[in-house]
Amino acid sequence: MNAPRPTSDLRCLWPANATLGEGTLWSPRRQALYWVDILGRQLHRYEPASHSRTSWPFGEEISAVAERANHPGLVVTLRSGFAFFDPDTGTLEPLHDPEPHIEGNRFNDGKCDAQGNFWGGTMDFACTAPTGKLYRFDAERRCTLAFDANYAVTNGPTWSLDGRTLFFNETAKKKVHAFDLDPATGALSNQRLFLRFADDDGYPDGMTTDANGRLWIAHWGGACVTCHDAVTAEELARIELPTDHVSNCCFGGPDLKTLFITTARFELSEAQLAAQPLAGALFSIDLDQAGRAPNLYAG
Repeated sequence: MNAPRPTSDLRCLWPANATLGEGTLWSPRRQALYWVDILGRQLHRYEPASHSRTSWPFGEEISAVAERANHPGLVVTLRSGFAFFDPDTGTLEPLHDPEPHIEGNRFNDGKCDAQGNFWGGTMDFACTAPTGKLYRFDAERRCTLAFDANYAVTNGPTWSLDGRTLFFNETAKKKVHAFDLDPATGALSNQRLFLRFADDDGYPDGMTTDANGRLWIAHWGGACVTCHDAVTAEELARIELPTDHVSNCCFGGPDLKTLFITTARFELSEAQLAAQPLAGALFSIDLDQAGRAPNLYAG
């Protein structure tokens, strides 16, 4: 299998100055990219065909989104838990908060599996306490604790092509873990280290899987996105960004060969911000190999 190669230059699509860009989701339905500014408490939508930009403010942090299969709108994770949001009407419907007893936590990254369950990870707002967990929210709106991670910062997950391996990031310790997954029950087992980032390579943040099963991982503090073999973890490609804090990525576009990438201004010094004027921007780059369409939430 040939290593993936860019077929375009890196593009800045939206110099949004996001405090913490995250939550990338390509919408085949809208032919648009959804993404969030977690700390800026905003949901954004970018439409490549028209370059249209739309934003929705929220009263709390919004961190991840997925489209609903049988209804309009999105399922989202907020600081206070899972909710439905319809961008067309502005209607927000809170659903479930699994952690009202952990005041310092918030949701972070998340996405849907092939069965239509939304998986969302929580983390300590201060990024220090080992209070992060991974939840599975099914079509019947039942929320299950899938993994009591005890990570300070969680990111991911993403899955192997057959759906039987789940990858999940222990960001603060620079580790990407793999688990055996029973797709029918959501049960996780056999946790093992898949990849550890080098000391000078930043921290593993958001990630996605392409059509060949390879993992693409954003490097917080590492100014890049890397592509890895899903079995050996070998690095196969590296996309450099003009700013340090690279936070999330997903494939989209009509042929799913465009990689969309979010970045952040959070935790950059004034000197760094001056040297990195595109910190917090949304970027894209075209590749010669495709990703996969996102899974929809079944509820």
